[in-house]
Amino acid sequence: MCASKITFFGYGKTTRALAKKVGASVFFDDNVSKPHKDEEGNSLKPSSEFVAKYSNCEIPSPGMAPSHPLIQQANNLISEYDYFADTMPPSVWISGTNGKTTTTQMIQTLLASHGSQAGGNIGTPLAELDEKASLGILESSSFTLHYTNRAVPKVYVLLPITPDHLYWHGSMREYEESKLKPLSMMNEGDAVIIPKKYEAFPSKAMKICYETNEDLAEYFDIDTSKLRFKGAFLQDALLALGVSKILFDECDYDLINSMPLDAHRQEELHDKNGRLWVNDSKATNLDATIQALLTYKTSPLSLILGGDDKGVDLRPLFELLKELDVIIYAIGKNENTLIALAKEFSLQAIGCNTLDVACEKIRAEEDKKRTVLLSPAAASLDQFSSYGQRGDEFKKFALL
Repeated sequence: MCASKITFFGYGKTTRALAKKVGASVFFDDNVSKPHKDEEGNSLKPSSEFVAKYSNCEIPSPGMAPSHPLIQQANNLISEYDYFADTMPPSVWISGTNGKTTTTQMIQTLLASHGSQAGGNIGTPLAELDEKASLGILESSSFTLHYTNRAVPKVYVLLPITPDHLYWHGSMREYEESKLKPLSMMNEGDAVIIPKKYEAFPSKAMKICYETNEDLAEYFDIDTSKLRFKGAFLQDALLALGVSKILFDECDYDLINSMPLDAHRQEELHDKNGRLWVNDSKATNLDATIQALLTYKTSPLSLILGGDDKGVDLRPLFELLKELDVIIYAIGKNENTLIALAKEFSLQAIGCNTLDVACEKIRAEEDKKRTVLLSPAAASLDQFSSYGQRGDEFKKFALL
């Protein structure tokens, strides 16, 4: 914990919550043009006014990239996790590319009776959690982990890592290293559930390695027939039950099955004719869409793809698509890229530009038994305010 007054980089949810805990502080933010104070008494200043020699401790908003000038100038940079390293309760950290939020929520559902509190990258900022809680359940982004050098989890759950946020990290290698960083700091008696490809990564913690859901079910002796989940949700449930087994030797099928699932992730709806429409708008990257396709691969698919793919190579996705019975409906910023890739892989693709046009064309299909899957493999902000708005619009079309 910093012994001196803290300088905050970025006037965001995380840093504002921490400032409420430590008292009036100084913020440097790109969106501030003139120095002023907020209603909490914090001093807000333009980023250009930061002078490193006058600062003894800097905590950035997690989303501030290492390339940012403030980060480059800082000499005493620590993460929010590091600030609480000496006072936070034993904790379970959850990271990976897809499924972090659901896995975190499932773990909290299972462990709430043991006095756990959940937060971190979702919901409640770490600064607002009760330091006297018996256990912390923290969704942990690669951004936060990149800046963390002292705090460590008791149990670390790492979901598969696939390309994402490369604009922030600079490369896939840097992205992976941020996700794997906690392993090098964990101790004997700690445990990590980790994809098998990282088995050789050095750590004193006990490693539980997996490649498939079957690996997790076998290691933790979990009967998957007693779980109501499928696809990506099944992996989340197995990881959550694994944590419950590690910490308390419990496996409560009824409790985890009672947990409602968030919208926009493999959310199934049926139209008035009984046709299945799947809202997977939260699939904003390559791996999430691949997971959805594996879930529904036995069905003929009308697949809506597109948005802002941030320059990610989509060929691995098309390698899978060429093995499926699929018609692609391309929308959004990368529509032309999708059409070109479809041509390269000899796949049928229809340019639609917008989601409403795609849904209208799908409704006009001769084969009205095809499963309609919105799993864009791209961010939504080129045409929508969020993936949630994109998903809500899709559901409106599905229920017409």
